[in-house]
Amino acid sequence: MYAYLKGTIEEITEDNLVLEVNQIGYNIKISSRTANLLEGIGSFAKIYTYTLVREDTFQLYGFLTRDDLDIFKQLITVNGIGPKGGLAILSIMSADELRFAILSGDAKAIAKAPGVGAKTAERVILDLKDKVSLEDALAPKETIVSAAVTGEDIGNEKNEAIEALVALGYSASEALKAVKQVEITENTSAEDILKKALKYLF
Repeated sequence: MYAYLKGTIEEITEDNLVLEVNQIGYNIKISSRTANLLEGIGSFAKIYTYTLVREDTFQLYGFLTRDDLDIFKQLITVNGIGPKGGLAILSIMSADELRFAILSGDAKAIAKAPGVGAKTAERVILDLKDKVSLEDALAPKETIVSAAVTGEDIGNEKNEAIEALVALGYSASEALKAVKQVEITENTSAEDILKKALKYLF
C-alpha cells in the first residue's frame, strides 16, 4: 500500500517507531538494528514500508533501505518465518550479511536471531539459496551501480579474496565484513583486496 513514508520521528523503541507524516502518527514495527541506526526523536527519516493486512491485523513494517525491505519480503515467504522472525533476523545482521550466510550455508549465524532455531535457520537457507545473488552479497550497492555503468566486473576479485580468507581459517561472515571495508578500484586485484582485508582482521 505504501512504498515509503517521510516524516519526523516522534517516538522510538527497540521494536517500534512512530513517524509523523502530515500531522498523522504512523506506528511502524522495526528491527533493533534499524532502531540503533535512526538519529533519534525529532529527526527526519525516510522509511521503506511493508504493509501486512489480515482479518484482524493492519501493521506497517519499516526499513531504512529498499534492500532491507526486499530481503524481508523474501524471508517471510519461508515457512516458520513470519514478520516477527524476519525482523529478528534483520536485528542481528544486515541484508548483505544474511545473503552471504545463506549462500555459505551458515545456519549458526542465522540461528542467533531471537526465536529462530537451528531447523528454521536451515529452512531459510534451503528456501532462499536460489533466490539471493552472490553479486548482491559481495558488493556494496554503490559498487553495483558503478559496475553497471562502466561495465566493470569486480565481483570475482572480491569472491577470490573471501575464499582465501576462509581458507586461512576466518569465518565466512568475518571475511565478508573485512572485504567490504576495502576500497576497490578497477585496477585492484584479488591479492590486493586480500592484503588490505587482512589489516581489518588483526
